[in-house]
Amino acid sequence: MTANQPTLNDVEKIARGAGEILRAAYGNEHQVDHKGEIDLVTEVDVQSEQYILKAIQAQFPDQRVITEETDGLQGSNGQVWYIDPLDGTVNFAHHIPVFCVSIAYLEAGELTLGVVYDPMRDECFSAERGRGAFLNGVRLRVSAEQELDQSLLATGFPYDIRTNPNNNLDHYARFALCSLGVRRLGSAALDLCYVAAGRFGGYWEFGTNSYDVAAGALIVAEAGGTVTDPQGGGLTFTNPQPILAANADVHTQMMAVLNGNK
Repeated sequence: MTANQPTLNDVEKIARGAGEILRAAYGNEHQVDHKGEIDLVTEVDVQSEQYILKAIQAQFPDQRVITEETDGLQGSNGQVWYIDPLDGTVNFAHHIPVFCVSIAYLEAGELTLGVVYDPMRDECFSAERGRGAFLNGVRLRVSAEQELDQSLLATGFPYDIRTNPNNNLDHYARFALCSLGVRRLGSAALDLCYVAAGRFGGYWEFGTNSYDVAAGALIVAEAGGTVTDPQGGGLTFTNPQPILAANADVHTQMMAVLNGNK
């Protein structure tokens, strides 16, 4: 990489620094605001985001940053960061220790670096394109389970679940009947990392945003998984970003269920 490109170590350091902010604030009472009926934001989301933006701007000026809580940073469309400073805000606000920091870097439209840091478990999931995926330095591989009915799955639901006809409840019911079970952790980034680690056999969701899933998508792919939209197409990194991730065998079976072919 050239001097103006981050290394995986750079991204890990930024993610861990933001994670320290989350860990230090966890369990305290927070200022909770509503972006929608059930879409929350706390002052800690903003603190974490400002830390990440400051770190990127200081080290990699003129690069574009797309974030959840603010307008991010304008810059080169050829070098783009996708940042979720606190993925799992509802959990965090309710003192449920399932949340993380997610940071991805794209070069010329291609996912290059991805880091997801869970500060409560000190689990740092990371990947660099072509060099594999790791958890605290140990290489990751997706589940070897070949059958959907023996696979533990994960999913999530859109914030506008009360009004959105594409609310995923019908698919949830189908998968509950044809899998080992379905979990809803409340953090898309961790769902993907758990697929990469073989903890989940597969994950799907329709209402995610690019900054929720960009880092995790690369981590799954580098762990040997298949990551597409629910129809098998490539990710576009627009919002919303529907996603389906699993090993190759389970991915094919999940796609059949999602498209009414099973």
